[in-house]
Amino acid sequence: MRSPKLAALELRRFGRGKLPRAALVALLVLPLLYGALYLWSFWDPYGRLDRIPVALVNDDKGATADGKRITAGDDLTKGLRDSEVFDWHEVSDEQARAGVENGTYYLSLTMPADFSRRIASSAGDSPETGALRVRTNDANNYIVGQISKTVFNEVRTAASTKASRSFLDRIFISFSDIHGATVKAAKGADQLNGGIGKAKKGSKDLADGLQDAESGSGKLVKGLTKLHKGAGDLADGSRQVAAGTQTLADKVNGVDKKVGPFLKDNEQTIGDTARLVAHSAKGIRDNLDVLVRTAPAAAKGAHTASDALDAVYRTRCEDPVLPDPACSDLKKAKVAAADVATIADDLNTLIGDQDGDLKKLDTGLATLQRQAQALADRAPHLSEDLTDAVSKINKLNEGAGKVAAGAKKLHQGLGTAGSGASALDKGIGELETGAQTLNGGMYKLADGSGKLAGGLHDGAGKIPDYGKKDRDRRTEVMADPVGLVSKDLHKAPNYGTGFAPYFIPLSLWVGSMVAYMLIPPMNRRALATGAPAWRIALAGWLPVVAVGVLQTVALMSVLHWAIGLEMARAAGTVGFLFLVTACFAAIVQWLNARFGAAGRILVLALLMLQLTSAGGTYPVQTSPGFFNAIHPFLPMSYIVEALRRLITGGGLVPVWHACVVLVAFTAGSLALTALSARRRQVWTLDRLHPELTL
Repeated sequence: MRSPKLAALELRRFGRGKLPRAALVALLVLPLLYGALYLWSFWDPYGRLDRIPVALVNDDKGATADGKRITAGDDLTKGLRDSEVFDWHEVSDEQARAGVENGTYYLSLTMPADFSRRIASSAGDSPETGALRVRTNDANNYIVGQISKTVFNEVRTAASTKASRSFLDRIFISFSDIHGATVKAAKGADQLNGGIGKAKKGSKDLADGLQDAESGSGKLVKGLTKLHKGAGDLADGSRQVAAGTQTLADKVNGVDKKVGPFLKDNEQTIGDTARLVAHSAKGIRDNLDVLVRTAPAAAKGAHTASDALDAVYRTRCEDPVLPDPACSDLKKAKVAAADVATIADDLNTLIGDQDGDLKKLDTGLATLQRQAQALADRAPHLSEDLTDAVSKINKLNEGAGKVAAGAKKLHQGLGTAGSGASALDKGIGELETGAQTLNGGMYKLADGSGKLAGGLHDGAGKIPDYGKKDRDRRTEVMADPVGLVSKDLHKAPNYGTGFAPYFIPLSLWVGSMVAYMLIPPMNRRALATGAPAWRIALAGWLPVVAVGVLQTVALMSVLHWAIGLEMARAAGTVGFLFLVTACFAAIVQWLNARFGAAGRILVLALLMLQLTSAGGTYPVQTSPGFFNAIHPFLPMSYIVEALRRLITGGGLVPVWHACVVLVAFTAGSLALTALSARRRQVWTLDRLHPELTL
């Protein structure tokens, strides 16, 4: 009989009565007890943390910093309630202590009375750390204590970050204030540098001016010395002038007494005479002008007349047929005409040669004419003019006396000025030396102020100046400088999905283990008929594989449709689990076929080894060395890795690797079962009388 028929006959036994049918149903449902129910029980525990009662104690009294009210305790309380991490109960500190002790609350979080004050101190001179107090009790639940540490670390980080933001914001504002003050100082240094530059130029100009002044004061001393000498000479001269003007005044006054009556009696005669002189000068000037203009024409006319008489004389007297009796008279006339022509030439030449003198003569005659006419015009007032002239000469004499007196005072004053100029020259020399020293100091001061301005500008450029937007961004970064950018390539949506690759193969192994408690690993009929060993192995393996397929379908249907397991590759997951079921059935079959009753214990022991070395909960690297050593040699290690890729996604290399390993384990186990079947076909005393029967 073929193996499939033997397997079918084996399964028909479960349909012959109520108890076998119930056993078959229990066999199909059993994996759900290990897989579906267990996963369902902690499918999403972190999503239900808001059901865990936790005590919250807010004793914070608040604080004031920089005129602002800080209520860190109230803010944190509101944030915790809004987060809905736990079921928070605001109680007193005594209630919280008692509740954690008796199990009313799993843990408590306390904000002390000085919580805000300590946080506000970060902006003051004596910063303090604000402490949050957490009270746990592992006797209530160890896992909740571990979860609370993670949650409260986040709470502490959030509170610290907020406090750091306030502190850092003040720092950045201070930077901006320092930057603004430094910029003002730099501008002031620029103005100072500009003023010092002007002062430097002024000090140089002052030094140069004082140097020139010193030179000038020296010259002034020399000049005043000369002036003093000249003033002495002036005083002497002015005395002499005063004496002369006094003599002149005396003489004029004497002349006035004698000439005054004469002028008064002869004003008419003097006027007529002066007019005659003016008229005569004008006539001479007119005749002189006529002479200058007519002299060339007269010379020319004289030559013409001479030439004409000479021609008449030659014609009538030198070669005549009959001599003219008037020849002697003509000759005299010819000679006289020649003389006149010569005189006319001489006169013309004289006028030409003496042109300058004639002009001077004309100018002099014009002056004589004007003066004579003026005298004629003033003749009626000569006596008055003489009186006026005497009066002016007397005033001149009086002024000359004053000049002489002033020159004397000037001479005395210049003596005093010379002494002062000497003192001035000495003082200016000292000032010039001080100005040179000042100028050198101003150069150093200008250089220093330039460096100061440059340094302040450089400093202002290095001191950051943050606007509100930039300040908020930097405060955010520095308050929490290290951000965690988490990207889950293939995220499991909940706790149950993450553990499904571990509990599904566990339930299928239990299903195979229980199946071989009801189905013999080797078909008795095939053993009795002496069928081939490989057929006996297949006949005992196929019924459990069929049951395992049904178990897999039932388990995955419940997990997906009832509990909500989402698989990235659902068909691949189910197909791979069929292979897992076949592999587990082959291994459990061999252990039962080879070791009999003891094989059931080995099946359970092998399950324990696989669960502890598969890395289904924590990475296997965190386990002791023994489990790391057996990890590569057990099939569940590969099954867990492959199911993770099939359920949550990822590369399929581990899946194909696991398939190869499972096929190898399946083939090897079936071969070992066939070898055990061959041995079972030979009866021994041990088989007839076994030492242990289960």
